[in-house]
Amino acid sequence: MRLQNKVAIVTGSGSGIGQAIAVRFAREGAAVVVDYVGHSDVPNETEKQIASFGGKAIAVAADVAKPDEVQNLIDRAVAAFGRLDIVVNNAGIEKKAPFVDYPLDGLQKILAVNLVGPFLVSQAAARQMIKQKQGGRLINISSVHEDLPMPTNAAYCASKGGLRMLMRTIAVELAKDRITVNNIGPGAVFTPIDADVEAKPEMEKSLMGEIPLNRWGKPEEIAGLAVYLASDEAAYITGSTYFIDGGMLRQSGSY
Repeated sequence: MRLQNKVAIVTGSGSGIGQAIAVRFAREGAAVVVDYVGHSDVPNETEKQIASFGGKAIAVAADVAKPDEVQNLIDRAVAAFGRLDIVVNNAGIEKKAPFVDYPLDGLQKILAVNLVGPFLVSQAAARQMIKQKQGGRLINISSVHEDLPMPTNAAYCASKGGLRMLMRTIAVELAKDRITVNNIGPGAVFTPIDADVEAKPEMEKSLMGEIPLNRWGKPEEIAGLAVYLASDEAAYITGSTYFIDGGMLRQSGSY
């Protein structure tokens, strides 16, 4: 097991990509902190899956945009498992609207969760990792849209573009502490965030036409890449985004 004796926090891991990562980390031997927001039953399915094979997990409610709740998340992880080795900043939201009509409160909310959140969580986690003096892993779930424009999605794209430069900058700054920082950039992955596309056959067909592999990605495929970046095998990898998009970035708009 590649993450044996490691402790990981996965934000927004009550469903979708975050859930797949949390479950896979636990299968690889990590003790996992399942971060969530909302009703207390949100993390139940993730916890149930982890418990089914004897994995270790606790659930902690924390809004990643709120510093006090972020610090509590870190503290709860350390109190439960004694240390912190890996953080996956997965929590994210999206709201589409024409740019000229985009509401300010919508922009502020997306930036709070998608960019300020990873900043705050990574900052608090890095402090803990530096104190431990054993290095660590910070992994952000970004998007192809940190590089690929998407009309009517300006706020989301801006948040992911900002996340790219946050990752690159702190990767350089934290390297002396043996803390690596990388992004994973999924393309079209079959999760609740893309329910609007999944529900419209013509829209889905158009999207598939932009993907050379002509299918949705699976959350479990994102989880496999996250395990690698979190493992000792990736100790010399830092400061980059790893796209997992079925070739979308290479073909989008080419015909």
